[in-house]
Amino acid sequence: MKITLPLPATTTSRFIVAMEHLPFDPTSFIPWRIGSPYRRAAISAAAAGMLAVTHHTTQWRPAGAGLTDDERRRLRRTKQHLVVTSAAPPHRLPTAAQVARAAARAMAKECDGLLIDPLTASTILTCGRCSGEPTHFRLTDDWLSWDVQVHDAATCPPWDPADMGACDCLRVTSRGLRRFALPEITLDGAACAHNLCATNLLRTVANRLVTDHLSYLNAHPGAATRKIDDFLRIHPSDQPDGGLPFAVQLTPYDADAGELGRTGSIRRLKIGPTPGAGVVTCLKVGPPSGFTGSLNSWLCATQAPRHTTPGLGARDLGALETTRMAA
Repeated sequence: MKITLPLPATTTSRFIVAMEHLPFDPTSFIPWRIGSPYRRAAISAAAAGMLAVTHHTTQWRPAGAGLTDDERRRLRRTKQHLVVTSAAPPHRLPTAAQVARAAARAMAKECDGLLIDPLTASTILTCGRCSGEPTHFRLTDDWLSWDVQVHDAATCPPWDPADMGACDCLRVTSRGLRRFALPEITLDGAACAHNLCATNLLRTVANRLVTDHLSYLNAHPGAATRKIDDFLRIHPSDQPDGGLPFAVQLTPYDADAGELGRTGSIRRLKIGPTPGAGVVTCLKVGPPSGFTGSLNSWLCATQAPRHTTPGLGARDLGALETTRMAA
């Protein structure tokens, strides 16, 4: 089966720089004072209207940003903020987003500001070796974050690594894929003790989806839609350090509805656009059709042997993940 993904005419990336004082004119800073290797691209993007910065003389107030206590204290001391925006056709990804983040990094470093990615709801380091935007695009360079949730009414039994079906309260959802004109992805119904395995699996799937998607956009710059298979085979080469090959089933998913028959509510991450608008906003990741075990047993079976210790099999792997998520 094929899943049709509408491709927008324009993709937007925004970054926030919150600061106490602004010692420079942002209109003269961008694009001329952006460092290499992004200066030339920033000049071209600004001239084409695809890169802009706006100055706000008010404190930026995050909506659900996952900031640390120290970052929140630092944010409370700020009095103004800049919004760096990239608006470009999808085939200009990932460069358009990299240029915008490079500009935001440079300004944050110049004014000792706090750089925030509102899409991932997290901060980006701007000190020391992290001050410059990486030359090569890698999804692991803070382009994604993970929303980890458990059902409010979950009453999880004591963790038993031999009982793969005892708990199903966990849901992990990506934040950031829609920057690349892709739906977010989610894994719903795993054991809460498997949060690390679930995130690792979703990170691998996200990397494969983005790699394939960027190649398609580059080869089809005028495409209005893209069809993808609902069955995805992950190879060892798709994983940073190699690993076991495995397959996943992708299913269009209403992130607001959740699973039928589940008990309790879950604090939903709003994916947007509005459900029912005819746009696939989220893809559920699960075992391929024909897999006879539970979601938890499949999740453990996808993990590479390097994550186990001698004498432990796939069913025992979950015992290594003892951290349980608080509701």
